[in-house]
Amino acid sequence: MKILFVCTGNTCRSPMAEVILKHKQLDNVEVRSAGIYAMPNAEMSAHAQQVLYEANMTHQHLATQLSITEMEWADLILTMTTAHKDTIIANFPNAEQKVFTLKEYASEVSGGNVVDPYGGSIGIYKETFAELTTLVERLVKKIEKN
Repeated sequence: MKILFVCTGNTCRSPMAEVILKHKQLDNVEVRSAGIYAMPNAEMSAHAQQVLYEANMTHQHLATQLSITEMEWADLILTMTTAHKDTIIANFPNAEQKVFTLKEYASEVSGGNVVDPYGGSIGIYKETFAELTTLVERLVKKIEKN
C-alpha cells in the first residue's frame, strides 16, 4: 500500500505523519508526503524537526509539491484538513475515491482537521505530534485489519 500524506507546505504536519508511519516499519507500506502549496526542497520546520528528534525519529526531508505523479503513485491520499481534501478533489477529480482526511479515515469521524502548528510554539508542535501519533496508530490498526 502506498500512502501519501498531504498538508499545505509540506514542512510540518504531513512530514511528521510520514515519519511517524515510517517508524512503524510496516511490511508492504510505502509512505510519502507532499504539500498543496509547497516550496520545493524547503526544509522541515525547525520545531517539527526538534519534536521528531526528541521522539528519536530522525528523518531527512525536503518539501515536495503535490503533483499528478504523486497522486498517481498513491493508493491512499490522507490530508490534514477538509480544505486540503476539497482542493485535491477539485483539481484531481479522478482521485476522489482515494482521498480522505486523516481524521475521517483513521477515526471514521466525518470531517475534522489536524491543527496547523506553523509559526507556533514548540508546545503547539508537540500537541500536533501527539495528535498525529494517535491518528497514525489508528491508521495502522485499520491497515492491518484489511
